[in-house]
Order: sequence, then C-alpha cells, then structure tokens
Amino acid sequence: MSRLLMRTLFAFCCAAAFSAHAQLTIEIIGGGATTIPIAIVPFAGESNYPLGVSGIVGADLSRSGLFRLVDPGGVVPRPARAEDVRYGDWTGRGADAVVIGSMTALPDGRAEVRFTLLDAVKQAQLASFSYVVPPAQFRATAHRIADVIYEKLTGDVGVFSTRIAYVAKQGTRYELLVADADGYNPQSIVTSKEPLLSPEWSPDGTRIAYVSMENRKPVVYVQSLTTGTRQLVANFRGSNSAPSWSPDGSKLAVTLSKDGSSQIYLIGADGSNVQRLSTSAGIDTEATFSPDGRSILFTSDRGGSPQIYRLTLGGGAVERMTYDGNYNVSPRFLPDGKGFVFVRRDSGRLNVALQDFATRQVQILTQGSLDESPSVAPNGKLILYASEVGGRGILAAVSSDGRVKQRLTATASDVREPAWGPLQK
Repeated sequence: MSRLLMRTLFAFCCAAAFSAHAQLTIEIIGGGATTIPIAIVPFAGESNYPLGVSGIVGADLSRSGLFRLVDPGGVVPRPARAEDVRYGDWTGRGADAVVIGSMTALPDGRAEVRFTLLDAVKQAQLASFSYVVPPAQFRATAHRIADVIYEKLTGDVGVFSTRIAYVAKQGTRYELLVADADGYNPQSIVTSKEPLLSPEWSPDGTRIAYVSMENRKPVVYVQSLTTGTRQLVANFRGSNSAPSWSPDGSKLAVTLSKDGSSQIYLIGADGSNVQRLSTSAGIDTEATFSPDGRSILFTSDRGGSPQIYRLTLGGGAVERMTYDGNYNVSPRFLPDGKGFVFVRRDSGRLNVALQDFATRQVQILTQGSLDESPSVAPNGKLILYASEVGGRGILAAVSSDGRVKQRLTATASDVREPAWGPLQK
C-alpha cells in the first residue's frame, strides 16, 4: 500500500513539475501601427493582496499590441473614484484613457473589485463595473476588466478571458494542456507516452476533441473539462484524425480511412451516426465548419497537389478556393465567415496566410520557416500558430493584419498544436 502511495505521489509531482515547465511566456515582437495611450492607476487597497488586479489588466492590454501604457507614477493623490480624477494630470502625460479602481475586503474573505474607465480627452466616463470575488478569481477578474476596456476603446470583443489548449512534449512524454490566454494556470488534461494531436474546443468550451496515438494508431477522443471523463468517438479501421466541431456542438467532422483513402465523415459527438461527406480519388482531410454550419473548408489533393476546397453541406457542391502555389493546407474560418486562414508553402517555407472570400486576395501573415496549425481567436483579431526556433517547437501569434506579433515559449518543452478556445459565457 505504501509503495502504491509513493508511486502515486511521485507521478503527481512529475505531472505538476512538467506542467510548470509547460507554462507559456508571451513576448511581444511587433506592435500595431498606432496604439492607444492609457494610464492604469494602481487600484486602492490592492497592496493588501499578494496578487493585485491593475498589473494584470495592464499586461493584457500591452500584449495586445494596441495599447501603450502611460506611467501613472507621481500623480498624488492617486484617484480611486471618477470624481477624484483631475483630467489635466493625464492628458498632460499623453494619456487618452484612464483606468482607476479599488479592492475592498469583505467579511466573508471575498473582495469587492471596482473599476472605472474614463476618456481623458473628452472627460467622460466610458464604463464602470464592480465584482465580488474570492482571491482565487482575481486573475480572471482582471482579464474580464481588460476585456471591457478593450471593447470600449477598440470596438472589438476582448479575448483576454478565453483559454487556449496546446500539446507540450518533454522527452518522450506528451501532455495536452489548457491555460489562460496569457499562458498562466496551465492545467494538464491528458498525458501520454505517444503523440497527442489536433486538439479542438467544443463551441461551449466544455469539451476538447483530440487525436491520440496511444493505441499505436490515430484515434479520436472527446475529453470533458467539467467531469474529467473522456469518450472514444472514432476508432475505425485505419486512421482516425482531424476532428472539427459543428457550430452547435452536436457533431464532429473527422477524417477516416476505414473505406480506403482518407475522406471526411460526419459523426455525432458521441461517435454515432457516421455519414460520409466527401468522395474523391485523393486524400480529403482537415475539415473545418463555417460559423453558420452550412459549409466546410477542407484540404484535398484531388487536383494533383494539396489545395483548399469548400463543400456546401446539404447540396454537396464542391468549390476549389486556392489556386496560387502548389501547397495550401490547414484552413480555418474567420469568426465572421468573411475569409479563412491557412498554411502556404512557398520556396520551402511554411507560412500562415489569410484569404478573403469576396476578393480572393491573399495576405501572408508570418515569416518563419515552419509556421503551421493556425487557430483563430474568437474575435478574429489574432491567429495562434505553431512555429519553431532553434529546433524547438514554440507557439506564436499574429494579428489578422500582420502587424502585431507575439512569441509564446515554455521552459524545457516543445509546444505545438495550439487551439484557441471560445468566448467565455
């Protein structure tokens, strides 16, 4: 019994240490052409807590590449309420916006977190909210505040409260992790001695579909993040790969070779009701649903080289979408349905690109030599992808206009196969 306990404790410690090594660190390597100057005043009372809020809010906004933080130091007294703000103090420092707030301890151990966003130029209040949360929720609350500020000042939905999934490899061990969008709080979902591939979030963020090689062949599982249970949903003869959720979360598009060559099938999220969607003499794979669920994009070599096609569900019409170059793969719809990102090979380099449906114009977004596995943020403004630096796998992000660039690395681990989760409900 004591040996079993020791083995269990050892495995737990190893998993905890591995997850710590797999925590992502985000580095900004390129910013937007214009940035919004914003002053974030340290919240009154937050020095009473080991983890405050204002610093996390500032870090979120800074990482977006769209904001420039204005130093609030030297302004005395520090305002915590809108009526205490002297707007000239901030416009004189070049700030267009000011964030103030407070953290007040409550008798039950929770804290009331208040914040106000002010337009320093127009001398107007843009937003004001309060949250009552336990200390364990301080970081999540900071992300929510950053989302509000981002939306009010840019007009786009913020994604600081979302989560990402990725696969980390250390030695011969693979681990599927889920972390906050800023790389903090990585949680191990699956560990394996065999490769883990293609994680895909369900639309409600409660499940992740992925491919495991633990049975010495690709099979598709669905893992519940709420219960910790997993279900084998595709283990047919041959290969089972490339899962993609339907917008309502009831079905998955998967690539199966059970009837010969790899083709795209539709199955229930529990593995039932298998229906073949594509038929070609080549390989059809990497399906992804349109936001309205009426069509899928997929990769096929039916024309002689890997290209991206669109299949209209219900009607069955197939249209080729890419023509430039002889290698275009891994399509992912933009959330607004107006275009898609994909991977293009040119002169031996793999790069992430974006194509508009209406104009068919293509923009190359990255400049690495091995950029792959793109995943689009739920607001469509950033694309997360896998890359390689010094022979080690890293994650990176680029804005949809190519200007903002980030690099996400994990100590002592290869990290690959990123997937950006949905907006939090």
